[in-house]
Amino acid sequence: MAREIRVKRLDVMQRLSDFSKILFMVSCGVLWLSSKIGISLHKWWGWHEQEKGEDFNVVLTATLTLLGLIIGFSFSMAIGRYDQRKNYEAIEANVIGTEYDRAGFLEFADAERTQDLLKKYLAQRVLFYTVRDLVS
Repeated sequence: MAREIRVKRLDVMQRLSDFSKILFMVSCGVLWLSSKIGISLHKWWGWHEQEKGEDFNVVLTATLTLLGLIIGFSFSMAIGRYDQRKNYEAIEANVIGTEYDRAGFLEFADAERTQDLLKKYLAQRVLFYTVRDLVS
């Protein structure tokens, strides 16, 4: 049951990431609308007085500090994932190359068949990343 929920969550996140441009535009629209509502409420409540402005500055400073932390941690996580993916791709390339070389120790017919299968596998892996980049 828990695995099914996790798979469904991953499926939803994958679908959201397939429409990143639309998600970006919707997020910008929501943020713009939120700022307009905030400005309207600010004017309606009459917070342009000096006494209440000091409290607002404290809240603004705290909010911007938290926003900076969130952005910093997000970039840190993204860089970590990128480095991890790059390392895994290098490891996979080394493993395929090693297997290709070791296949040469087999009998000629088996070695040829194994090396041919590795070439096909490598072509499929390259195609996977190529098609995935074109879709994004």
